[in-house]
Amino acid sequence: MSAASTAALRRDEELQLFDGAKLGVKGLADSGVSKIPPFFVHAGDATADGADLAIPTVDLGGVAGGGGGGDLRRSAVEGVRSACEGWGLFQVVNHGIPEGVLEEMIGGVRRFHESDSRRDWYSREKGRKVLYFSNFNLFKVAAADWRDTLICEMAPSPPEPQELPESCRDIVIEFSERVHNLGITLLELLSEALGLKPSHLKDMHCGEGLVLLCHYYPPCPEPERAMGCSTHNDGNFLTILLQDQLGGLQFLHEDQWVNVLPQKGALLVNIGDLMQLVSNDKFKSASHRASKFYGPIEELVSEENPPLYRETTVPGYLASYYAKVWEENRLDTDSPLASFRLRNDEDRQMQAVPGQGEP
Repeated sequence: MSAASTAALRRDEELQLFDGAKLGVKGLADSGVSKIPPFFVHAGDATADGADLAIPTVDLGGVAGGGGGGDLRRSAVEGVRSACEGWGLFQVVNHGIPEGVLEEMIGGVRRFHESDSRRDWYSREKGRKVLYFSNFNLFKVAAADWRDTLICEMAPSPPEPQELPESCRDIVIEFSERVHNLGITLLELLSEALGLKPSHLKDMHCGEGLVLLCHYYPPCPEPERAMGCSTHNDGNFLTILLQDQLGGLQFLHEDQWVNVLPQKGALLVNIGDLMQLVSNDKFKSASHRASKFYGPIEELVSEENPPLYRETTVPGYLASYYAKVWEENRLDTDSPLASFRLRNDEDRQMQAVPGQGEP
């Protein structure tokens, strides 16, 4: 057996032992390890510094929770338009979710990840609405992230309450309802920012799904060699992010990494690849790290502004997204969205024919 084969076999055994313990990186941290296992070691960009720039902030006061129009709404729409065109992300304040709910959500996630019972939820079984594991792509990537995740699929068909961990059950249900309502408000503002009627993106069913990814980043003995979250774009329409006060999140803006400093009571919103696709590049998906067809919206396409992407379904796009993220681990080089970009006039003519979209 060659040295390479022996090393690969040893690595696979180490991964199986780690995953089989069902305790995640929190278990490694609790065991008192002084060095991280080799499969967590990142080369090159693990300790990249970021610039401290002001992230765009949109005030939703008078808009969230069914608020009316007028100057406040126009200001919010313009703020969203400017941020999505120039940054691909923005923070929202006065969004209608009480600060106490945000704090309890952070507390509930921490309770789960720090409980002994978390082991009972550890699984990689596809189709389950509630899963706990360390790294989606643990067995595929060269270097895993120092992170554990509780994932809860809360819409359109939420799990039964008893299917959720007791340590965070009530707050997950409440937070999900509130953040889903906020998401609908944001889709209305995004529609208006594109020059469309407020219900346009909602009518396209862009707001039907909701998945909570509850990440946990325990102390790392070698932070200079590890990453909490590798560089990636989100493969959805919209992500609403609740940070704790520790920070560590960075976004790529104009070819430099920018630190996203936590702002108490604020939520971070970033544009996903599918929103960039349907907006025909008017809005940008932001790179960051720590059965219906969708294509560029017809009202945003003209001879002067032809479609830039071919049609796809959400499952079709996500299949490409996950193949690149979890199998090829290539989001640090380019987004899966590039493979949906139309390349020439012939491609654009095919795009205009109904039914030519990718299943």
